[in-house]
Amino acid sequence: MKKILFFLLLTFQLVQSCTKVDENIYDRYSADDFYNSPTGSDVALASVYAQIAGNWGGVGYAGADNGWYDLNSMSSDEQVIPHRNTGDWQLDFVQLYKHEWLPTHLIVGNTWNWLYKSIFTANLAVEQLTNAKAETAKIAEARVLRAFFYYLLVDDFGNVPFYTENNITIENLPQKSRADVYNFIVTELSDNVEKLSADKGGQYYGRFNKWAGYALLAKVYLNAGVYTGTPKWAECLAACNKLTAGGFSLHPATANAASPLGNTYFDLFGDENPQDETILSIYTKTDIVGRNIFTIRSLLGPHFVALFNATGWNGTVTHENYVNRFDNNDIRKRQFISGAQPGGVNYSPTISSLDNPGAGREEGTRNMKFYPVGPLNGGGASNDFPIYRYADILLMKAECHVRLGDAASAKPFVDQVRTRAGLPGLAADPTLDDIYNERGFELTWEGHRRQDMIRFDKFLLAHDFKPASGAFRKLYPIPTFALDANKNLTQNPGY
Repeated sequence: MKKILFFLLLTFQLVQSCTKVDENIYDRYSADDFYNSPTGSDVALASVYAQIAGNWGGVGYAGADNGWYDLNSMSSDEQVIPHRNTGDWQLDFVQLYKHEWLPTHLIVGNTWNWLYKSIFTANLAVEQLTNAKAETAKIAEARVLRAFFYYLLVDDFGNVPFYTENNITIENLPQKSRADVYNFIVTELSDNVEKLSADKGGQYYGRFNKWAGYALLAKVYLNAGVYTGTPKWAECLAACNKLTAGGFSLHPATANAASPLGNTYFDLFGDENPQDETILSIYTKTDIVGRNIFTIRSLLGPHFVALFNATGWNGTVTHENYVNRFDNNDIRKRQFISGAQPGGVNYSPTISSLDNPGAGREEGTRNMKFYPVGPLNGGGASNDFPIYRYADILLMKAECHVRLGDAASAKPFVDQVRTRAGLPGLAADPTLDDIYNERGFELTWEGHRRQDMIRFDKFLLAHDFKPASGAFRKLYPIPTFALDANKNLTQNPGY
């Protein structure tokens, strides 16, 4: 399955890098003829998908460091990279965790740049495919991709520069309200998701098909109250229910010595995300298409060498108070490791300091949810990354039912997720706190935590090493360089 998307991305790279493009392609086809062809339309889309795979310099949704994933994970309670008292690691991650970021923050700026580069690329694909009168589904896919990037943008930054055509200079980009951009996203998705293919896997592994489109629409509606002040729980529930026709189910969780961490549950985070549960993935092959650094970045060097004969970074940890919320019978707790490990390493769950003087070399619980698969090296592994999966959808449905005053209807959805994890169903109908907690147990390290904490009014609260935050921290600042380049922009309050 993965080979097809890889072929599309490789085709895009070859076209981009060819030194005789005019001779090989454009002397035979006009631009419209090319982008109307199956190969040309796939190249246009592959250029957009290439922005999603994680790589260096803060590029991508998830997979490498200093980008969107870190911005939306390190600012939550689920993970942090402490400065080490050995002098290792920059302070940017601790600043995110403690809510001390400024408009000049590296990862804030990287995320802004990545999202606007992605929107520019999506605008170009929409233009190319529309002008060429390409297949309706291909044009719809480009528009849905653009809506995806705008959704990530307003989620992080609120009122943002907005454009759908690339014939405008940076200094003239207008700033639109969060509500206006939200309305654009909803309209684009409502108009285009049904035009997407209903096919799963194969050439649609890692691409927006109809089911991934509805998952995105559901996410947008789920957070509508945050974006506009008007909740859309019924609309979110309706979008989730559309996925029923997609035939998704929870991937089995059974004991299996051949599976990472001893259970087939962790197949969900391996080389190829199982299609029974996974709705949208990032395809990864280290040093070719993206990379997945999450376990490599967590484990200490000698430990990683002993397991995989490559170098670990001794970076990301999870606070013991977060880990201790998990029931000991919960198979999902196996992702966290502490104590004696191969390579003569002994991880202490207790973290003494994050930044002054910093944590000790072996302090902090480590995470192996993305148990590295090959090809791998000290720069990353080849685990695919699930952007949306069915367990998330079940918990979204449960949340909508509770918020609509029907907790009894929510219970079966929460219990499905808990039972799969080896736990009993809830003793009573779920509360919002039950759902919030279950989302933390199920979706840890998958990029959802900041958004969930904001929606459940937990983001500003004090927790381990972090004091209470001002309300303005629910949004990141517009980077200083963006304000300097466009005098039309107004900075978010508090910065």
